[in-house]
Amino acid sequence: MIGLLGKKLGHTRVYDSKGNVVPVTVVLAGPNRVVQVKTLENDGYKAVQMGFDDQKESRLTKAAFGHLAKHKSAPVKRLKEFRDFALDVKPGDVVGPSIFKVGDLIDAIGVTKGQGFEGVVKRHKFAGGDMTHGAKGWHRRSGAIGQRLFPGTVMRGMKMPGHMGSVQRTTQNLEVIQVRPEENLILIRGGLPGAEGDYVVIRSAKKIAKKVPTK
Repeated sequence: MIGLLGKKLGHTRVYDSKGNVVPVTVVLAGPNRVVQVKTLENDGYKAVQMGFDDQKESRLTKAAFGHLAKHKSAPVKRLKEFRDFALDVKPGDVVGPSIFKVGDLIDAIGVTKGQGFEGVVKRHKFAGGDMTHGAKGWHRRSGAIGQRLFPGTVMRGMKMPGHMGSVQRTTQNLEVIQVRPEENLILIRGGLPGAEGDYVVIRSAKKIAKKVPTK
């Protein structure tokens, strides 16, 4: 597996080789600095820890500053560990978007936009009540939630109003449309979780759909 830490910059459209318009998300994917390389002998598993986006030393926690100082790495805002990294790297190496190529399928991991406290119509796509025919005060409510006589309580897992958004989500099998190493940019077909300016993880796709042979 290969992967990078990045930042979602925004959305635009580009033309492919056939002249078709392709909607893309622009991701600043680098430079990523290799902070630590974990091995089976020393750590019990193989992994590569990447750092992204420079940070002031004064804004780091003591634990983070000590960890980075131990591995002689410059202060960074984000750290991410990639298990079974396919490339041969060592601490101090700089990795950029050139590890991906046009046509690769990737997974994008990010935190979705926060929506605040929402009702069941927006949060769970409930139909709500009638808007006419004498219906009063029940237009966007969920309806009955108990069982009348037995057991006379609300079942666990009932879909209710509550906090919506701000959860980690993975969008799978997105196609890399363009790679611009000189600008540290990757253009990815479609949308990614999160708002513009949020951090995202770009990794090689784990669940590539198998093509069904046609007769």
